[in-house]
Amino acid sequence: MDADSGFAGFVRANTPALLRTAYLLTGDSSSAEELVQDTFVRLYQRWDLVEQADVPLAYVRRSMANGFVNSTRRPWRREVAVEYLPEHPDDSNPQGRLDDRDELWSLLRTLPVRQRTALVMRYFHDLPDGEIAAALGCREGTVRSLISRGLAAMREHTDASEEPARHEHTDTVVRRYA
Repeated sequence: MDADSGFAGFVRANTPALLRTAYLLTGDSSSAEELVQDTFVRLYQRWDLVEQADVPLAYVRRSMANGFVNSTRRPWRREVAVEYLPEHPDDSNPQGRLDDRDELWSLLRTLPVRQRTALVMRYFHDLPDGEIAAALGCREGTVRSLISRGLAAMREHTDASEEPARHEHTDTVVRRYA
């Protein structure tokens, strides 16, 4: 199989999963599409390295996460937070599940980029600390710290007076959409 057909097959097979991850990172579907597209454009020139990787999807996911983190460092690329989330195109979900997703996303939006990235990689992709550390370019202890601080910050943002077991609810919501 030549490089172009291998690349095209990979794009067809993995774009939906990468778009979901990119959406969790960016919070916007058009930004997510741009992030995935930019990642593919960057990697196309070195596609032979991607194919040689033990897990090509992990290689692409790491490149996408690095691209996202790097883009947030540029002042002119920073997003402006909005008060309301975009509508969800899938109306078949029960209302409670949608409310939980909206709550989860609004909590994730409050986190710094590295904490959000660590949480997405842990709970959405179920990656171990070592792979997350490699993707973020830090030590495993730092990953555990980022995840712990991210969850703690999300707990702080929930209103404890609404529900007595609110902290357990936050952890459950994060794990449910992992």
